[in-house]
Amino acid sequence: MSLWGGRFADQPSALFKRFNDSLPFDRRLVEHDITASIAWAEAIADAGVLTAAELGTLTEALQTLLSRVRASPDLLASAADEDVHSWVERELVALTGDLGKKLHTGRSRNDQVATDLRLWTAQAIDGLIHLLRVAQRSLVSFAQRELAHKTVIPGYTHLQRGQPVLLAHWAMAYVQMLDRDAERFVDALRRTQVSPLGSGALAGTAYAIDRLALAKRLGFDAITPNSLDAVADRDFVFESISACTLCVIHLSRLAEDLILYSSSEFGFVHMDDSVTSGSSLMPQKKNPDAMELIRGKSARTLGNLVTIATLIKGLPLAYNKDLQEDKEPLFDAVDHLAISLQMVPPCIDGITIDRARCRAAADDGLIPATDLADYLVRKGIPFRDAHHICGRLVRRAIELRTTLIALPIQEMQSIEPRIATDVYDHLTIEAMLAKRAIPGGTGLAPVANAIEEAARRLGG
Repeated sequence: MSLWGGRFADQPSALFKRFNDSLPFDRRLVEHDITASIAWAEAIADAGVLTAAELGTLTEALQTLLSRVRASPDLLASAADEDVHSWVERELVALTGDLGKKLHTGRSRNDQVATDLRLWTAQAIDGLIHLLRVAQRSLVSFAQRELAHKTVIPGYTHLQRGQPVLLAHWAMAYVQMLDRDAERFVDALRRTQVSPLGSGALAGTAYAIDRLALAKRLGFDAITPNSLDAVADRDFVFESISACTLCVIHLSRLAEDLILYSSSEFGFVHMDDSVTSGSSLMPQKKNPDAMELIRGKSARTLGNLVTIATLIKGLPLAYNKDLQEDKEPLFDAVDHLAISLQMVPPCIDGITIDRARCRAAADDGLIPATDLADYLVRKGIPFRDAHHICGRLVRRAIELRTTLIALPIQEMQSIEPRIATDVYDHLTIEAMLAKRAIPGGTGLAPVANAIEEAARRLGG
C-alpha cells in the first residue's frame, strides 16, 4: 500500500509507477533513512507520541532492519516499493504491526528525504576528502623522489617551452589544486551539516519536537531556521557537485599533462602497464587509458553540475517532485570522482621518468632568453629594451642554427656591446633554477620546503 493512497479511488498506472518510483536509485539512502527514523522515534517519544515500551519496540525493529541492509546491500534491489521511505515503513510494519504506522507522526517525506540526503552527502564528502588526501600523498612522494634526482622539465605556456622547472615543482602544483578542492569540500560540508528534520511537509511539525536535540542525535551541527526553505533547499547538493566538478577538472588537467608527457613526441614519462591498455589492431600501442578516462569523467561531472543548476533554478517554494531528480547527478558525481581519485595513486606511483630526455627538453637552446634579458637588466638596461635585444639575439641564434648558450660572444656583442663573457654562467639550467629560490618559485630550496610542509600536513 502506498503512503498516500487514501485520497485516490484508483491505483496508479504501471507506466506512471515506473516513471514515478525512485527506489531504484534512492535505495542508496536506506541506512540513513533508518538511522534518521531511529532518531525521529526518540524525538516523538520525548514529545509524548510514543510510550517508552513502544519506542523500545520500534528502535529494536529499526536496528534489525539496519543490520539486514548492511548484511545484504542489494536487499532492496528487487523491491517494488515507491521509494526508500515506503520500503522502510513496510518492513517496519511487517515487524511491529500497527505500531510501525506511528513512526511517521509529524514527519513528511519532504523533510525526511532532505535529512537522508544531507546525511548521505556528509558521509560522501568525508570519503572524498580522504581519497583526495591519499592522492595528494602520492604526488608528494613523487615530488620527493624527483627532487632527489633534481629532475627538470620545460615549463610551458601556450604549450610552448618557456622556462625550466623542477618536475617536483610540477607535481606540487597539483597538490596545491587538490588542497583548494579539499577546502571547498570542507566548506560544502559545513552547510550540509544542518538538519531539516522537523520541518514537516513545508510548515513545520505540529508536535513538540526538540529539533536541536534531534539534530545532535544525528550528528548535525545546527537546524534549518525556515521550514519552507528546509524542504526545498538543494544548495548543498549543488555545492557538493560543484566541488566534485572542480576537483575532477584538476584531475583532468593532471591527466592531460601525463597523456602529453607519455606520448612519443614528449617521451618524458612511461605509464605502468597496470594502468594502460593496447590496441586491438596496432601491436605497438600503449595507451594511457586511465588518464584518458579521468579526463573524460570531467565532462560527465560538469554535465551533472549543469543538471542540478537547471533543476533548481525555477522551482517555486516549497517542495516539488522535480527534486526527486537531485539524487542521481549527486550520486554519479561522487561515484566518478571517487574512482578517479582512487586511480591517481597507482598511476603516479607507477610512473617511470626518462630524466635524460626531460633534461634535454629543458635544455632547449632558446629557453634561457628570459634569463638573458634579466642579465641585461643587471647591466643597467631597462627591461623593455632588454626584451627587445634578447629577441634580436634569439633571431640571430635561429639564423645561425645554434642555441643562445652557444652563440659566440662576438655575435652577442654585435647586437649589445655590454654583454660580457660572464653571460654564459647565467644561462645554464642550474643558474636559472637557482635564481628562482623565492617562496613559491621552482628553486631547489622553496620546492623542498613546499614538499616538507605538505608531507608534514598530510602525514606522508
